[in-house]
Amino acid sequence: MKTLKNHTLIYDNECPMCNLYSKGFTKCGMLDEDGREAFTELSGKNKNLIDFNRAKNEIALVDHNKNEVVYGLDSLLLIIGNSFPMLEKIARIKPLYWFFQKLYSFVSYNRKQIIPSPKDNTEQSCIPDFNMKYRMVYISFVVIFSAYILSEFSVKLGFNLERNFLREFAVCLGQIVWQTLFLKAYLKDKIWDYIGNMMTVSLIGTLLLIPALMTGFTPFFHIIYFGIVVLIMFLEHIRRCRILQLNFLPTISWMLFRITALAIIILTTIEFKI
Repeated sequence: MKTLKNHTLIYDNECPMCNLYSKGFTKCGMLDEDGREAFTELSGKNKNLIDFNRAKNEIALVDHNKNEVVYGLDSLLLIIGNSFPMLEKIARIKPLYWFFQKLYSFVSYNRKQIIPSPKDNTEQSCIPDFNMKYRMVYISFVVIFSAYILSEFSVKLGFNLERNFLREFAVCLGQIVWQTLFLKAYLKDKIWDYIGNMMTVSLIGTLLLIPALMTGFTPFFHIIYFGIVVLIMFLEHIRRCRILQLNFLPTISWMLFRITALAIIILTTIEFKI
């Protein structure tokens, strides 16, 4: 690896993803051993060079030779391109660069909903700005993906349920509407942070269901497996509510909707079969 010398990457040390890849750059020699600096521990020199607010949304890379700063995708491409010039050239082809730029923004603006931190409430925390477009894209992605997987998994539960994407889509969308209407007055300015975290809980549950789709076990096994996944989601929902400094009301409301929706689907299916 070719080391990009005299550069410092300003990373969000409360973000496991940022922590992992920035540490990877230093471990593999793409940056100097001291080539990264935590956002919450900025030196006076770097703090004066960077755009503090922009660095919350796009990771900053300080060039100490020129006293210049690049941000976001460009900072990552500069590091990678120093060791792998061809990869950088390919990534900078306009259609690919556009795609990677959108992907970077999608992850960056939603990273605190994907992996929140108990320390996100401090003034020095590296909290990205709220971006409605990317939050809605994230929510839409989880709703569609979860609806598809749930539709596939439902046939394995033994309740004579058939694959029905629209049914599961309505449940996923209904959960958002239910929580928004029921909790809006309580959540206030935390509504979008909560909805984003709630969708990540749904995404975790959806990903955990995928291995079971590849098995041919009995319906009883899949019911037990589904119950374990729901328990994991329940505990994760509570954990995230604590991070957001919320009480048990969102979790109670969330579980009430889940149980009601499942009961209605099963009872309606049984009634139609009879």
